[in-house]
Parts: sequence; structure tokens; C-alpha cells
Amino acid sequence: MQDKRHLQWQWLEPIGLLSPAGIWLALLLVLPTLVIFELSLVPNIRPGDVVNPSGIDNYLRIFDPVILQVMGRSLFLAMGTTVICLVLGFPVAYWIAQLAPKRWQNLLLLGFILPLWTSSLLRSYAWISILRPTGVLNTVLTSLGLPGLDLLNRSAAVLIAMAYSFLPYMVLILYASIEKLDKRLLEAAADLGANPYQTFWKVTVPQTLPGIAAGSLLVFISGLGDFVNPELLGGASSMTGARLIYNQFLGATQNWGFGSALSMMLILVVSIAIALLIKYGDPKAQP
Repeated sequence: MQDKRHLQWQWLEPIGLLSPAGIWLALLLVLPTLVIFELSLVPNIRPGDVVNPSGIDNYLRIFDPVILQVMGRSLFLAMGTTVICLVLGFPVAYWIAQLAPKRWQNLLLLGFILPLWTSSLLRSYAWISILRPTGVLNTVLTSLGLPGLDLLNRSAAVLIAMAYSFLPYMVLILYASIEKLDKRLLEAAADLGANPYQTFWKVTVPQTLPGIAAGSLLVFISGLGDFVNPELLGGASSMTGARLIYNQFLGATQNWGFGSALSMMLILVVSIAIALLIKYGDPKAQP
């Protein structure tokens, strides 16, 4: 009899375990998102105005050519950062996971994590000192008789700083994937006459594809919402979606409705990227 009663109330156990996290998630994510969505339906609302949802005018404004250009620049910077991190991070992760001595692997990984222990604001200011016209980079170039580079307040400076900021995430995720690489398949490919190029594309990449997808999507999501690097190193010519949203809420514009619509669009893009991460980042995911 007691076993039957236990089975009847057994469904309450997972609810009890999940309820603290569920309440936390509802209060700090779901409800604020709903509030933002409600504000996005109010045109030209400012702090203190009455919230009266009346249409999708704010969403239609996103299709203005100027706004589309800003959002396109955000996508370009996020995708460019992802490509740079993947190209730079894969060889490093492969070397640490497969070629470096085992006793040095943890220390090498720690070396990549160390920059994350400092403030992102401090790292951005460090890049300003390096890339400014009288900075470290141009000082070295002129001392070598080479022309200086005008990188600060341009998209190139933003890409450099963003790639530096997010490269550790890419390396750590790729390392976890490459470490599980089946070396027997590499040996079999070599025995069958495959050259290193063929082995890489037909054996290594397919095995590490979940890690590549996970690292790329994580860097893309982080780059899409980055505010500090474009703000400090991009100048006025590198306006991004995150900076535009900031201006709508805390800048001189003070148009919370349009800022909320932009936020909802950013949430939508990030949600799609997370869905792709769940779908293709798990090797056991079902099609």
C-alpha cells in the first residue's frame, strides 16, 4: 500500500528538484522577455509613458536601410570573429590535445584561460594602447622602417579585439573535442595511403565537427551581443546592433519601444543559433 502511494506522488520529486531553477528562470528571463516584447509593441514610448501596445510599427522600422546596415555590420563582425577564432584556434587546440606532452596540457590550457580573468574593459583599453596611431604596433613598425597602420576606430580593430576576447572559448571547446579523436582511424587512413590533407578533411574534421559547431556558434552568439569592443575600438563608423539598442534605452534617443523591438530580434537570432547548437553540437542528436 505504501509503495502504491509512493508511486502516486513520485512525479512530484522531479518538480521539487526543478522548481528552484524554474522559478529563477521565470523571474529573471521569461518575465523580463515578456515585458520587452510588450514594450516593443508601443511606438515611441519613453520612460514614464503609459504602456499601451498598439502595433508592430517598431518592427517595421527595423527594415529601414540604415538599420539593416547596422544589423548587417553586427552579423559581419560576429561571423568574421567566428572564422578568425576557428582558423587560429583549431591548430592550437589540435597541438595541445594531440602533440603536446600530457604533463604540459593543463598548463597550456591555463595560459589560454588567464586573459579571461581580467576585465573585458581592461582588455579593450589594452588594445587601444596597441592599435592607436602612436601605440605599440605602429612604434614597432616605424622602428623597422615600415609604414604605420591606421586600425583604431575601424572594423579591423573591432575584429582583432573580439577575436582575442573569444579565442579562449573556441580553443577550450575544440580541445575537448579533439582530445577524444580516435587515433586508430588516423593510423588506418595513413596505412591506406591517405596524405595528411585527405586525413584531415575525411577523418579529423568529421570526428571533431560537433566541437567545431559548438565553438563556432558560441563565439558567434557572444560576438553578436558584444558591446564593449565595438564601442571602444570601432568609433562612430562601427555602429552595431548592441550599441544601437544601448542608445535607444540609455542614450539621447530614449525610444524604449524601438529598442525593445531590436532586442527581440536579437533574442530571436540568438535563439536560432542556440537551437542549431543543440541540434548539431551534440553528436548523438537525432535528425
